[in-house]
Amino acid sequence: MKINSKKIVGLGLVLSLSVPAFATQFITIGTGGVTGTYYPTGGAICRMMNLNKKKTGIRCSVESTGGSVYNVNVINEGELDFGISQSDTAYQGYMGEGSFEGKPVKGLRSVIAIYPELLAFVVNKESGIKSLADVKGKKLNIDIAGSGTRMTTEIVFAAFGIKKSDLALANELKSSEGPTMLKDNKIDGYFGVFGHPTANIMDAANSVDIDLIAIEGKPIDDLVAKYSYYAKGIISGTFYKGVEHDTPSIGVKAVLVTKDTIDDKFVYELTKTILVNFEEFKSLHPAYKTITKQSLLEGLAVPQHPGAIKAFKEAGLIK
Repeated sequence: MKINSKKIVGLGLVLSLSVPAFATQFITIGTGGVTGTYYPTGGAICRMMNLNKKKTGIRCSVESTGGSVYNVNVINEGELDFGISQSDTAYQGYMGEGSFEGKPVKGLRSVIAIYPELLAFVVNKESGIKSLADVKGKKLNIDIAGSGTRMTTEIVFAAFGIKKSDLALANELKSSEGPTMLKDNKIDGYFGVFGHPTANIMDAANSVDIDLIAIEGKPIDDLVAKYSYYAKGIISGTFYKGVEHDTPSIGVKAVLVTKDTIDDKFVYELTKTILVNFEEFKSLHPAYKTITKQSLLEGLAVPQHPGAIKAFKEAGLIK
């Protein structure tokens, strides 16, 4: 089942191989906007599946969608077989919280946790901020109320005993405004939850000398233990100009989800394809740079589908 990575060409396309119609079964993966990371991720998975279509009898297609909440809803309605969702959104869907208040999607199942969307604490090197303990008296942007970045930042602050009142300024603009505010010296640093590398931090690094601050330690270990949708990860030191070290942090995961009614065979073959060809898969997008086979199991916020469990057991990753 080993796939030659040289045959995987063009992240936006899905291979179409000539197979008798009666031999083929179809699955569809819902992703996000075509300019984001979810869409090429779905495309990469489908291309790997389609290269092995003659053996499995499964043809995979990718669909651009409205993202996490949309994908969970349409999977529940049976309009999609698989979808990519933030792990916290998947958790809220399963539990009937947030956007799914009173309407739990109890049939939702995890397949794999693909890559981390990590909280980045971007600072001007001249700010003197070397750790979270240095934020007192500083001017920071913590994002708008209700955003994923704001929620995660406030949870991290609470874990480290940091209060908004400890800051000289707690700015509440979108993280997309961070690079400009940093360049204009209106803030010392800003927070943002991103799939890395991101143009946001690249823009900041092209304007000022930046650094990324580690978000780690026992408080983070405790958060990961408390909230099943959080996972630890590493922002590679090769991603951003001026940042010459890997940066540990916390965040959500981009999780491939499905429904409990989807045939075990489909989920098993998809999961096995990624595991068997893992190094090829890692090479298909910069966001996969720091993932490991074991990390595919970290941050699964809802029960895992039996088909995925079977593939991970065969790979010796779970007992």
